[in-house]
Amino acid sequence: MTSPDVTVVVAVYNTMPYLTECLNSLVGQSIGRDRLEIVAVDDGSTDESGAELDRFAKKYPDTVTVIHQANSGGPAAPSNRALDVATGRYVYFIGADDHLGKEALARMVAYADKHDSDVVIGKMVGTNGRYVHQALFRKSDPDISLYDSELPFTLANTKLFRRELVDKYKLRFPEDLPVGSDMPFTIEACVRARKISVMADYTCYYAVRRGDSSNITYRADHLSRLRCTAEIMKHAAGLVEAGPQRDHLLKRHFTWELAKLVQEDFPSLDAQTRVEVCAGIARLADEYFTDALRDSMDVKRRVRIGLAQRGAVEELVQAITDEAGAPVLVEDGRAFVRYPGFRTAGLDLPDRLFEADAASLPAVLADATGLVSAEWEQTGDQLTLAVAVRAGVVGDTDSAVIRLVNGAMPKSSDKAGGRKLLDGHKLPAPVGEFSREPMPDGSGTLLRARIPVEPQRAKLGVRVHLDVAGSMYEIPVKTCGLPLPLARRWRETIPYRVSANANPKGRLVITTAPLWEPRIGWATRLRSLLSRVPRLRALLSRVKRKLTR
Repeated sequence: MTSPDVTVVVAVYNTMPYLTECLNSLVGQSIGRDRLEIVAVDDGSTDESGAELDRFAKKYPDTVTVIHQANSGGPAAPSNRALDVATGRYVYFIGADDHLGKEALARMVAYADKHDSDVVIGKMVGTNGRYVHQALFRKSDPDISLYDSELPFTLANTKLFRRELVDKYKLRFPEDLPVGSDMPFTIEACVRARKISVMADYTCYYAVRRGDSSNITYRADHLSRLRCTAEIMKHAAGLVEAGPQRDHLLKRHFTWELAKLVQEDFPSLDAQTRVEVCAGIARLADEYFTDALRDSMDVKRRVRIGLAQRGAVEELVQAITDEAGAPVLVEDGRAFVRYPGFRTAGLDLPDRLFEADAASLPAVLADATGLVSAEWEQTGDQLTLAVAVRAGVVGDTDSAVIRLVNGAMPKSSDKAGGRKLLDGHKLPAPVGEFSREPMPDGSGTLLRARIPVEPQRAKLGVRVHLDVAGSMYEIPVKTCGLPLPLARRWRETIPYRVSANANPKGRLVITTAPLWEPRIGWATRLRSLLSRVPRLRALLSRVKRKLTR
């Protein structure tokens, strides 16, 4: 009997009703059921998952094999059980709550055969709010490296693996890891592979976040995730010697798994757990957090890792809680984010840990910039916006100005909240009256401006422009929930309405427009009425003909 081209492995535990869509997407694959083997292992489900698997096995006996076993506590054991009986030239793993595009397997198998690939990564997307890192899928590439691509950020086992590779190196999933057990398998497969390919021109995999967020990744506690991450990093370090390649691989774990342990929910942990989390991160940082790896990370994450490494639990809690208030110190052409721990006696943290590069600065500056007050000042037909803004910079702040800018921020700035302007961009001169002074609490620079509002139809963003370490940045001003001045009518000959509002992103926007435009308005109305006359005459003629028949 000819072996199938691909064996799809499905580890199942209580995934109804998502399981039905998953299985339908498999048996409906364009590759054809004669080239396909599905091995589904029911890991002691207590819902209807086991019965649903049996229904598909009965309906497709030549394609679907079902194995029932007692619950093992994670997907590793059922995946290993399926690998023991797999017969396909390739094996593919799918989460039982996810599903495939109709042509996924046919395309990936053909791609692997064409390029003699040991691993093929088909494009994945998230649904129902599930996050899937997309950088790897910018373009198809038949030959990528684990050490200079975004592959370390896409280590799920949801890939096509040549079974010969799996058998040769006896690749299996560690059954003592409740979270991330697929990573050691994927990492070793990619280290051992002769060729790794990315197929990005077709969406192969739809990763679903369940409505109750009961996917195992969302359920694990901090200490469990810490232990699993430590084991994964140890396994990776055993495969790749110290140096730039290992740094590139382990950057993922510092940036994702470890950084997630010290984010917004960390301050709410009990005191002992906070200490244990920091101690665990410290052990890993002492072993693997090289200067080169540190410098490659964004400033927020590397500061948190650095504080945990020093056991500075209180400073870490403060850094997380007050992160949005941390100003940027501009000093000697460098920019440092003054997170707690910066130049703190006894912690001995290097300044480089707190130094922000051009990629990090838009987000940091936007977090620390916000409205202090705003009001209208009117004298006759002259209207002025009197505004005070906290700019998130201290030190060399002579460049900071406030401007009214026509048009929205580009979409590329939405995530960061601000943007770095092109090199050579000239700092605009302030319009109206302007002053700068340090904030009394040292949290930034207070910018005050009285900006004339011109009579025009426009939507104007209130922006801070400033030069930081030789680069120009444009930062929108968040309203921070403060009360804004009421809309106002001004000017007599042609009255205008002006209003200050927070747009959907919470940014301060000034809108101006005439209340009426007599010449343009009446001319437009007259042309509209005249254009309707021929149509009205034609309509009346048709009605008259019908009435006289």
